[in-house]
Amino acid sequence: MTDIDDHGRPEPPIAADETGTLLGFLDYQRATFAWKCAGLDSAGLRATTAASTMTLGGMMKHLALVEEWWFSQVLHDRPEAEPWNTVDWDADPDWEWRTAADDSPDELRTLWNATVTDSRELVAQALSTGGLDQLARHHWSDGRAAPSLRWIIVHMIEEYARHNGHADLLRESVDGETGE
Repeated sequence: MTDIDDHGRPEPPIAADETGTLLGFLDYQRATFAWKCAGLDSAGLRATTAASTMTLGGMMKHLALVEEWWFSQVLHDRPEAEPWNTVDWDADPDWEWRTAADDSPDELRTLWNATVTDSRELVAQALSTGGLDQLARHHWSDGRAAPSLRWIIVHMIEEYARHNGHADLLRESVDGETGE
């Protein structure tokens, strides 16, 4: 049974195996991000703070991209999915950050939630055919070794933890909401 904290986040298990612990912490970080974005309208998701152009909406779209990149494209070597496959990344490397202001809160949340759901399914598929040591199917053009599933999950925990710090500052600047 998973314990849910006061903010609706699943507490990571305190006595699980390595896979359960890693996935528990990744889901906790995802839920922390969802909490930071909860209830905000378009203006809240577009708000910036200090000199940064970073927004919670841009971050939501960026995290959807990162989820899709690591768990679909890298882990399973699948082709780039919509909307990412229509972007000229060389011409607009920050496309997801820039275009989030054009998306409604519902569009952003739907994209992020669907991508997280897909990522969970892709990780479950990978775990059903091998453990955390299995290497991603994507091969780097420069010859570097593919990362393991363990590395990808730890990287995603780090990605969310770093952006959750940004999300704290942005959310507090919108409406004073603070927390971990």
